[in-house]
Formats: sequence, structure tokens, C-alpha cells
Amino acid sequence: MRLIGRPLGDSMKNILTLDDFKAMLVRALEQIKAREEEFSQLDAIIGDGDHGTAIVTAFSAAVKAAEESTDFKSMLNTVGLDVMLLTGGSTSTLLGAFFLGMSDSVSGTELDALAVKALFAGGLANVSKQTKAKKGDKTMMDALIPAVEAILASESSDIAELLSAAAVAAAEGAARTLNMKANFGRARNYGERSIGTIDSGAASWAAMFSAFSDVIK
Repeated sequence: MRLIGRPLGDSMKNILTLDDFKAMLVRALEQIKAREEEFSQLDAIIGDGDHGTAIVTAFSAAVKAAEESTDFKSMLNTVGLDVMLLTGGSTSTLLGAFFLGMSDSVSGTELDALAVKALFAGGLANVSKQTKAKKGDKTMMDALIPAVEAILASESSDIAELLSAAAVAAAEGAARTLNMKANFGRARNYGERSIGTIDSGAASWAAMFSAFSDVIK
């Protein structure tokens, strides 16, 4: 059973290559940079107002770090460390942890569907070590957790379908933060007043998953 069907005759994407993933990072940077002001404006309502700049800086470091890599493990390790060390703040800490967790879960230069599931599960597991935030706390975890859960729940061996399911789940998760009260960071000081605004981190992570899915069709 597949979560999202393909038209008859379309070929399946059974393997994710290193070049595929590098292209996913590039597309994520492009989409996030295009929405940089939007993310900062969302953050300014109940936060510091710098999330757009922070996430663009972090993904810029990720794209540059990935350029010369020749296998998944070393690439993701380098990307994760550079994101954490070359930039600062919670945005970089969590994004860097995501890539470092991925690096602990894979090897080689090509990944099948099972390896892709392990890739994203490892990323989420490591992020969860860095924050106590869960679904419902109005953070980026409201996009990340549903996205990874959708990947793991899918029975498809088509990587495009896995990433499409993740993109849909992340977008829906980000949208749900509109009616949530913030429980973490500066935003929690707003209490009930934080309700009515989409979390900037959830929005940017949802954009990342959307970009990943756009590349792998």
C-alpha cells in the first residue's frame, strides 16, 4: 500500500544518490532564501525576528560543506559539524544535529528506501536529544516529527513517495501551530498571546521537506 499513488507507467525512484541529496540541499536553500523575510516576520511576532536570517545562514553552510563529499556518511558529518560550528544559535544547533544524526545511520553513496527511512529516523533521534520539545509545543518539531513519522509509516519502496508524504505531513504540522500555545523559547513568554501565529521554525522545516520532495519526483 502506498500513501501517495503514482500514475501508471511512471518509473519508481528506488535509489537516492549522493548527487540527489546535494541537489535537495541546494533546492532547500533556494526555497528558504526566497521566504527569508516571511520566516523572520513570523519570528518577530513572538520571538527575536531573526529566524529567516538564521536558517538561510545555516543552509548556506550546509550546501557549501556538501560540495566536495564523496559518500553519505562523511558528507552528512561535515555538513552537520559546519552548520553547528560556522553558525550559531538554536536554529543551527538543531539543524546540525539533524544532519549529524543522519550521518550515524547511513554509509555508501546510494540509499534504498529502507536506508532513507533510517536516514531520517536517525536525524530525528539526534534532534530529540537536543530539545525536549514534542508535537504540540509550537516548535520546528511540529513539522519534523510528522514528516519523519510519515516516512516511516509508508510501505512504499518509492523514495519520491516517501519524501512527498513527508512534505505533506510537515506542511500540515506547521499549519497546526497556528492554534498552539508556545511552550519553548522566548515565544513561551507570550502565553496565550502566542496563539494565532504559525511557528517560524515549523514553517521553515516544512519548506525544507517541500524542497526535498520537489527534487525527487
